Amino acid sequence: MNANQTRKKVTIALFVATFLAAIEGTIVSTAMPSITGELQGIQQYSWIISIYLLATVITTPVYGKLSDLYGRKTMFIIGALIFLAGSMLSGVAQTMNQLIWFRALQGLGAGALTTIPYTIIGDLYSFEQRAKVQGWMSSIWGIAGISGPLFGGLLVDYISWRAIFYMNLPFGIVAIYLLSTSLREALEKKKRHIDFPGIITFTIAMFCFLYAMTLIRNEEGSGTSALGLIVLLLAISIVFFILFARIEKRSPEPIIPFQLFRNRIIRMANIDSFLLCVINVVVIFYLPLWIQGVYGKPATYSGLAMIPLSIAWPLGSILAGNWISKKGLRYISVAGACFLLASSIGFSFMTADTPNVLFIAYTFMAGLSFGLSLTSLTVAVSSAVEWELRGSAVASNNFIRTLGQTIGITIFGLLLQTGSADRIEPTVLAGSLHTIFFWVAVLSVFVVIVSLRMPKLKQAVQQQRNAS
Repeated sequence: MNANQTRKKVTIALFVATFLAAIEGTIVSTAMPSITGELQGIQQYSWIISIYLLATVITTPVYGKLSDLYGRKTMFIIGALIFLAGSMLSGVAQTMNQLIWFRALQGLGAGALTTIPYTIIGDLYSFEQRAKVQGWMSSIWGIAGISGPLFGGLLVDYISWRAIFYMNLPFGIVAIYLLSTSLREALEKKKRHIDFPGIITFTIAMFCFLYAMTLIRNEEGSGTSALGLIVLLLAISIVFFILFARIEKRSPEPIIPFQLFRNRIIRMANIDSFLLCVINVVVIFYLPLWIQGVYGKPATYSGLAMIPLSIAWPLGSILAGNWISKKGLRYISVAGACFLLASSIGFSFMTADTPNVLFIAYTFMAGLSFGLSLTSLTVAVSSAVEWELRGSAVASNNFIRTLGQTIGITIFGLLLQTGSADRIEPTVLAGSLHTIFFWVAVLSVFVVIVSLRMPKLKQAVQQQRNAS
């Protein structure tokens, strides 16, 4: 088997794994009414999704560093097996508590599926080819956003909600087989240092922080006892983040190498990614709310109204992959930022009388901006460092993106007002969403500024060409 055939098999495996990780969020949300109806646990509704995301966020940088130490293939297979075990157990869960624990296990494996594929693509392809392949890989998230609710609904209606977990097994096994038989890595045999103190302190710090954010987001913090718990969790999180920083400075193999942030490309890309994902989660969560609460349309209509965003996102990813080696990182980033600013300004001026065609145009521009910007930033981060730091670099960027989404939905959730407790008042909702979209437009201005200050990738491109 020649090198091109081997590389194609590895790439297919990575695409399959990325699709499984990407579709997991949207497909499960579709099945939640059926799940809570059968397992009788409506009060634990939010934890089915929250615990999965929490586990994924915590393990993302850990998998990135371990893949630098022990190889991409080994850590990918371990993560995929954990993900599949969690999927299988989730499918046989008999209570909500069981499902929550099994979803946590699934999330512990998903951290590998969301990070390592991008790292392997960075290893396998030259800069020009890498940009195109990562553009196609980034488009998978948009495709999953379109197909997830539809596919999930079909499985729930005609088979069972358990099928949405079982479907991961055959595809995951195929991905593991293709990668294990096709990817070859030459690792230097030596004793490896695992930063266990760093992993433990980071896990405690992030768990406490994300748990506090979840309590705030789910409006469980209205009582005095809950408020006290939130404050306690945040205090513990700060203490352990300080301990983590001290440990990482002394560790010979830190989980998050602080030297990464001395690299200007990575530093600016991470700032840009954080801001983009704060905006991204607001757009995805609050535009359907505008459709249903202000326009008074049904949920199905709001799903259809978001299709322009889901189409434009993969389109932007593909365009970024094809253009970045020709136009440059700064050009693509600025173009994406300008589309984002234009759409954000449009959203901030919407009223109940805004024509649907303008809403479609704004959502299309938003999707295009996310595809252009996030894909180009992924390519930039994976190109800015050598092999031994690439896993950590990509993982840190993915971690910062998820952190941005977590903080964004929490903070902007505090600004959201729907009116009375039992029904949505359109005028009140529209006023609060105007405030939210105004601040989104302000953040978009900062995205433009950061994009204009993005350094050129010429040096990284030259290094990649020399390596190949």
